[in-house]
Amino acid sequence: MTDSPRNIILLSADALRADHLSCYGYHRETSPVLDEFAEESIRFENAYSASSHTREAVPALLTGKYPDVAVDSKYQLATETIASTLSQEGYATAGFHSNPFVSRAYGFDKGFDHFDDDLHLGQNKLVALAQRAFDKLRNRHYARAEEINERSLEWLDSLDQEEPFFLWNHYMDTHGPYEPPGEYATLYADRTVSDRDAQSLYQRAIDDPESITDEERQLLIDLYDAEIRYNDERIGEFIEELGSRDLLENSLLVVTADHGDAFGEHGYYEHPRFLQDEITQVPLFVREPGETDRAVSTPVSTLDIVSTFEHTAGLDMDSERVSLLDQLGDDRTVFLQARGEDADSHIRRYALRTREGACFCERDRETGAIDFVECSDRSLRDELEVHVTDRVRKESGDESTDEDEVDEEIERRLSALGYKE
Repeated sequence: MTDSPRNIILLSADALRADHLSCYGYHRETSPVLDEFAEESIRFENAYSASSHTREAVPALLTGKYPDVAVDSKYQLATETIASTLSQEGYATAGFHSNPFVSRAYGFDKGFDHFDDDLHLGQNKLVALAQRAFDKLRNRHYARAEEINERSLEWLDSLDQEEPFFLWNHYMDTHGPYEPPGEYATLYADRTVSDRDAQSLYQRAIDDPESITDEERQLLIDLYDAEIRYNDERIGEFIEELGSRDLLENSLLVVTADHGDAFGEHGYYEHPRFLQDEITQVPLFVREPGETDRAVSTPVSTLDIVSTFEHTAGLDMDSERVSLLDQLGDDRTVFLQARGEDADSHIRRYALRTREGACFCERDRETGAIDFVECSDRSLRDELEVHVTDRVRKESGDESTDEDEVDEEIERRLSALGYKE
């Protein structure tokens, strides 16, 4: 294990698309904190998530493995995470978030010394019932960024100063329904929208995207951008707290997202299981001690983050991945994948990205047929076909698509976030 940086910190935002940040060219100043952070970091201009939705994107982010092997057919964690790896190397490990899909119900607490998923499973039943009732009363779908910051800082303050640590904070604020708090509610929107109306509009955009008018679409974007600004400031507060504890200068700090969000660009909203840019291109910043101001245009994957952590800890990296701290060549291909759902549960979607272009295909698991839905370059098509053949071979043998029922509290939270079980 190397002496510097001794700590590893991962901050991820749910459903945060890169092109809505001002440091990625957006017309609104949605991210003044991350704009400044980018000036002391390596900023990746073409970073892609391994998938388009949390159930596959976060497992890939935490394991460095493609979703087809990172989780099983029921989305239970099936591969060791970076938390387990670093724990075995003597790191204290902790995770803080409130997304039920990557909670302890799906095995994501493994390897973490402390894992706060904002659920009450395993705690006193009366306390849990009281908390659940209170959450319903105040229309609470997830822990706000202030809460995530407070809980994780409390954990940091409990550590022995000589103990290296791995910390993962995952923020849900940019996930729909978009309900920016307080003064943020009218930061970009020209009228106040009640939480009930915001939830109704968000759900209708998912269920019936063709019914969304241009004015309603703009309202959704206005509210989303306000959530980004809110989350940006909270991330800034957390980074300031790290600095006040003298942790920035002996830590590797990575800021990214699990996926993006769509606003009708391809006929859908939210983040269904497709692989277009708006739901797969994510922000990615890597800050080393001593600071580095560098922009990288080479395509990279969120799968490369775990390899970067392994490299920092002095461990062997996956041979297929790179360290984001290295100088990368111009020519690189990254691959993405997503399982279909409902009527398309037999479909597997794959894509590749290079600096020159993109290629998309679908594979029918029942027939084995591959349909290239968008691919103009024959060489990219051939490369993607080879990749798909390799992934089919490596995918786990459990072909079941039935999902276990999850706790009542998880179902309530997922419903509030626009998910259907």
